[in-house]
Amino acid sequence: MSEYQYYEFIAIDQPLDAQAQAEVRSLSTRARITATSFVNEYHWGDFRGDPSRLMERHYDAHLYLANWGTWRIMLRLPCGLLDLEVAEQYCVSDQVTAWTAGQHLVLSMTSEDESGDWDYDPEVSLSSIVGIRDELAGGDHRALYLVWLAGYGTWEDDEDAFDQDENEELEPPVPPGLRTLTASQHALAGFLRLDDDLLAVAAEASPSLPDRAEDPEQLANWLADLPAGEKDRLLLHVAQGRAATARTEILRRFRSIIAPAVAAPGRRTVADLLDSAWRRRADQQRKEAAQHAEEEARREHARNLVRQKRLDDLSHDEEAAWAKVEVLIATRKPADYDAAVALLSDLQALAERDDRFDTFTLRSMALRHAHARKPSLIDRLDRARI
Repeated sequence: MSEYQYYEFIAIDQPLDAQAQAEVRSLSTRARITATSFVNEYHWGDFRGDPSRLMERHYDAHLYLANWGTWRIMLRLPCGLLDLEVAEQYCVSDQVTAWTAGQHLVLSMTSEDESGDWDYDPEVSLSSIVGIRDELAGGDHRALYLVWLAGYGTWEDDEDAFDQDENEELEPPVPPGLRTLTASQHALAGFLRLDDDLLAVAAEASPSLPDRAEDPEQLANWLADLPAGEKDRLLLHVAQGRAATARTEILRRFRSIIAPAVAAPGRRTVADLLDSAWRRRADQQRKEAAQHAEEEARREHARNLVRQKRLDDLSHDEEAAWAKVEVLIATRKPADYDAAVALLSDLQALAERDDRFDTFTLRSMALRHAHARKPSLIDRLDRARI
């Protein structure tokens, strides 16, 4: 298998100026670089830059794909929109990590699978997932829980992925809405190879999403009460071309104040979740096996009815059927040999049904003797046990 790597970076909050673009260009002469994006593919060699460093300095989203099974998503947000302490609750070994760089928090999510499966179009993967960034900035932590769950989900495929002590690791806070994921969250779950059964089990403890409709008057009153320094800071974001960031922060803070209190569900262990997912999968497999067996029984019953009708018709003139067998064999054509053997099989079944198998045996032995010098026919008769 030839080597393939795909690197993509996106600048969302602040386009790269000429100096920054020149810095990035020095790392790759073949990349497609604009003020807001960097894309390059490698079929040999490797990227000279450090993706983590580029995220810290220039970009807000990064996707990496390698055809040996390593897939990675990185997102960067202003620290004021996602606290490091919150993100760290959802970190998992090397699969999910978070750190701060200046005024930003960087979140890295990695999935490893050496099976060789390749179900993603690199050109559209990041665009389908990057909406996660705005959701996290708005206080929606479902993506964090998904990446934590995907991190531990690798345990089912790799018994050595974690120490056994981590069986008793408690899950982080379960966010509401895991049963109604957004399109970006679905894309992230698929990218990180999150098992559907594990997600379904985890979602059982997730409350429904609260109503996010803002009361304009309530929002206006809350904004009016903000300290002047806070208003100035948010207005500065708008003036600097970061209006979307300012809006996200305003709505996140407002919603956190008006959101109704929701009782936190009891926290489950990693072992609880993995065992429940295994049982759910086993139950589903049993149901599918039972359904398949039932459907196969129905099909077999229908086939038997058709065959019995065919045997009834055949019983009215067996001699004509034996004569037709001879005509088909005489052509010496493979397709006619197959038709002759099929007809003989029906004659054999008819003889068994009507308790005249000895008669059929004598006639079939005579037929084999008469055509013993036709090896292709004899082979077909042997395989049909005639």
